[in-house]
This record gives sequence, structure tokens and C-alpha cells, in this order.
Amino acid sequence: MTVDELRDYGIQRMDDEAIENFLSIQHAGILGLPTSGAPYLLPMSYGFDGGSHLYFAFLVEGQSRKTELADQADVGSFLVYNAETMFHWRSVLLRGPIRRLSEEERSKITEAQTPAWQPELIETASETGETRVYEFQIEESTGVSHAIRPPTFFERESRDATE
Repeated sequence: MTVDELRDYGIQRMDDEAIENFLSIQHAGILGLPTSGAPYLLPMSYGFDGGSHLYFAFLVEGQSRKTELADQADVGSFLVYNAETMFHWRSVLLRGPIRRLSEEERSKITEAQTPAWQPELIETASETGETRVYEFQIEESTGVSHAIRPPTFFERESRDATE
């Protein structure tokens, strides 16, 4: 079924403003980089410029598949989602080019654009490892949300009921 066909069930398309607001309050998603087979998927925290760019910090130790694929990619995908309950969730899928920033470009990134949240492991390991910053330019975005009132106890059909 398409999103439009699911409208009767509470699914709604998110407009540009709703997508921007959602990206502003989230901190992590799944980065998809192209390969010759299945996409390479990585959980990533991100920074957002409030408009059309996300920023990722890659911790690099020696050979890194993610940096190799990101450096070769013409385009990537990024999925950000939040599932509070089975009755209230949102997801945004982004598509666009990703590129490594030079040291000069990296020095111009504001604190607000750097990933606001990172696992403690990344913070500790970045003291000894190299960190590279990548910019993801949002060229396409689609978002859907589902927010309905959950049924009350009396509105739910019993699974044990017989006809």
C-alpha cells in the first residue's frame, strides 16, 4: 500500500517544515552507503545546520570501510526515525551526496552543526584516534508520521473471543 492509501489508518506525509523540525530534535539515524551488493548501513549521530546539511564525525583507526565507501560515494541515504509507541512514530528518509570536509571547512563548522550526541566510546576513543568530518547534503527528503489515539481497553477486541 502507498502512503496515500494508508491515510485512512492515520499515516500522514510530513511537509518540509515538519521534516526540518524532526531532524532538529533527533540525534541519530542510519547512514546507508552504496556498495556493489547490499548497502553498507551504519548507525550515526549527526549535527544539523537547520536547513539542508547534516554532519557526521567518523572515528578512523587504520583501514576504515566506512571512510572508503563514503569517499567513493556519489550519493548516500540517511534514515532518522522515532518510534515512541505502536501508535505514535515518525520517520524521515534523506538522499544526497556525502563528502569529507577539508580541515579548513571543518574549522568553520559551528558547535550547533557538530553531532550533539555521541556514544561515550566515541568520545573516549577520539582522544587517541583520528576524526574525520563528513557533510551530507540533503537533496531529497520524505517523511511520514503516524499519531493516533490508542484504543481503550474496552475498544480492543479480545484475542480469546470466539465467534
